[in-house]
Parts: sequence; structure tokens; C-alpha cells
Amino acid sequence: MKTTKVLGQQSWRLKSDKVLAYVTRLGGMIAPVTYLLNGRKVSPYSVPPWAEEKVPAGTPALVRAARGDFFCLPFGHDARPFRGERHPFHGECTNGDWRLEGLRRDGAGVTLRLSFTTRIRRGLITKEVTLKPGHTAVYQRHVISGMRGPMSYGHHAMLKFPAEEGSGRIAVGPFLFGQVWPEPFEDPAAGGYTSFKVGARFKSLRSVPQADGGTADLSAYPARPGFEDGVTLATDPRLPFGWTTVTFPRQRFLWFSLKNPRELGQTLFWFSNGGRHYPPWNGRHRNVMGLEEITAMANGLPSSVAANPFSRAGSPTHKVMDPRRPTSVRSIHGVASIPPGFDVVASVRAAPGGIELRSKSGRVARARVDLAFLA
Repeated sequence: MKTTKVLGQQSWRLKSDKVLAYVTRLGGMIAPVTYLLNGRKVSPYSVPPWAEEKVPAGTPALVRAARGDFFCLPFGHDARPFRGERHPFHGECTNGDWRLEGLRRDGAGVTLRLSFTTRIRRGLITKEVTLKPGHTAVYQRHVISGMRGPMSYGHHAMLKFPAEEGSGRIAVGPFLFGQVWPEPFEDPAAGGYTSFKVGARFKSLRSVPQADGGTADLSAYPARPGFEDGVTLATDPRLPFGWTTVTFPRQRFLWFSLKNPRELGQTLFWFSNGGRHYPPWNGRHRNVMGLEEITAMANGLPSSVAANPFSRAGSPTHKVMDPRRPTSVRSIHGVASIPPGFDVVASVRAAPGGIELRSKSGRVARARVDLAFLA
């Protein structure tokens, strides 16, 4: 199975009757992804404007290839070493080449299997990307084996929003609390700007403290042009499954992310709206939002392993890897059509053959999903 160059990166092609997806060799990133939804095509994932440009020397591989969704181990970055380990931003697996292990086709769908051998801390990551017939969804399983000791990890999905302010309506399942990034998200001296109050805690997406004393409503985006901001939510671990959704009313569809909250305990929101003026960003990365399912503190492995507000609240931010017992991390992303009047998701529940998504306005959307994949 050969790769082809897509938007600047050598990529493997994966196709079903409802989904066409590309997976990059560098970083193992999934995008572009095109879903066939009731006869029309939707492509919600972000690819940055520099994807086919020559970027400055020293730009991390992660930034060069960044797109769609990718798996990070460890998640985040901290300038401090962890027990002598110095991991690159979001880990080796986002900054190096994945190896093709095979492509399987059967009655259950088509599965691309890749692997990545880590060297800073010895281990093996196996990636499986599956498309199922009749499902407008992408299923991912990452298995970490042969690794020992505490480790953080997570998915880093990024969506591109229509330019109109508030074009996407954001909703998440029940969460214990939220916290703004615990350190300054950007440094004005380096050409980066942020608007939220560092470390502030909140209970509602509609009221998040800002540095100027006001509050921000995170349930609608794009918003706050000229700024980069990040918050993390502690998912309620008692949920049968965790969910995050974005509804695009004018485009007549919604995007959803589903997870096992015992595997991925937090949701991180990254609002990227032109607040980075250093290369290759140059103020032009706008209307992009990261909706990232993680088990981590956003500022890196040392903070993820140390006691922190999330772990103290019963939301672990790392897992102790056992080389004798592989760790499996699963994720489902997909899309669904919405009826007229569907505004923003109020609830997601299991339904025969998949999920039912009910809006605050009382309208209902459905999607074929194999929830057993998360169990």
C-alpha cells in the first residue's frame, strides 16, 4: 500500500461507502476526511495554511504536518525533564514517521494498521483506523505496549469553522469542573496573545473568566478574534460514554466525538483565532478549534504526574504503564445530519444501532455508531 502526497504530506488513503480519509506518515495524522452525508460531502477538519509552504528551519515536525486529529504520547509539553526524559511537544509519535503494518478488509469494514516505536521511553504504539460500512464515523484504537511508568496521552482533533461569528455551537457531556490553562497560554513578547484568566476555574461553558475581568461564552465559536486560549474540562467518570459535539446549523450537520471516560478523562478546548504572530502562524491561523480528548494536564508530563486540581478531584491525568499489560485508548469521531430547527446538542444517548442526539430546541438527530467499540 503506497502513500500519496496530500496537502504537503505523504499519506495513506482509506475509503468506505461513507468516508474518505487520509492518514499522514509523519505524525500519523488523520485529514483531510470527507464524509458522505445524505448525498452531500462535508469535511470538518482543519489543515493549516502553511501545509504546502516551505516553513522556517527549526519548525517542529508536528507543526509542519499539523491537521485533523492525531494521537499524542505524552500529551503537551514542559521544558522541565521528567525523570531524565526530554519529550518533544506532544511526543515522538507526532514528530516522526509511522510504519505501515497492513490494511485489512472484511465484513466489519476496512482497517489501516500502523506502528511507532518510541525511544525516549522504550515502547510500541499500534494505531488502528477503522471505517465501518454505512457509518459516517472514524474509529481509532491506539495500543501502548512494552512501556513502563507514568505517562499522559490524548487525541488532538481540530475543526475548521465557517468564518461567521458563532457559526458553530459547542456542547459537552456532564463535567465536574473546568479550568483555564494553568500557565500563560501565549507570551506577548514572542508575538502570542491570550484572553482568559490564567488558572481560573468554572462550572459552565457560558461563563469563563477573562483576564480583563469579564466572562466568555465558550458555547459558540468563532469568537475572540486575535487571541489563542485553552481550557480543560474534567469529564464525569461515571458516564457510560463521554461526548463532545459541534453543531453547524447553517451547514445542516453536527460533528461528534465519543470516548470511554475511564480511558480519556478530560476534554481540552483550544481556541485558535489569529493570536499567534510568529512563523509559520503569522496571525493567519483563524476560526480553528481543538476539541481534544486527553488524560493529561495540558502543560506536559511533569504536571500530569504531579498532584493537580484534576487528580485531586478524581480525574486522573496520567496512567502508570505496565509493560506486561498493554494500554488501549479508543475514540470515535463522526458526523450526522440535523433537521431544521436543531440548534445545539442537549443530550446524547445510546439508541438502537447507534446514538440519538437531542437539541435544546427539542429536535432529534441520529447516527449509526458501534458504541460497543468503546466498552
